[in-house]
Amino acid sequence: MVLYLFTAQAGHAADEAAGKTLALRWCASCHLVSEDQETVASSSLPTFYDMANDPGWTEASLATFLANPHPAMPDMSLGTIEIANLTAYINSLNP
Repeated sequence: MVLYLFTAQAGHAADEAAGKTLALRWCASCHLVSEDQETVASSSLPTFYDMANDPGWTEASLATFLANPHPAMPDMSLGTIEIANLTAYINSLNP
């Protein structure tokens, strides 16, 4: 499990709240990341809820994608702890 490797290497448990804060700062200008966000997301892009409920987005695939996102996304240069936190937040949106 990639998320486990990221968090174990850092000696840090993934923090959903920190992931949400990061998502609101970096991702909310394009994606719906939370029902309480203040920015308007693009309706043509997947929401974080869509990602959380898509079986194709596993913890491993999310972590891999966030480490090397597609070119249309800004270069966030996320570290392993930030990736683990963001992945934990996205996965927390799956009821």
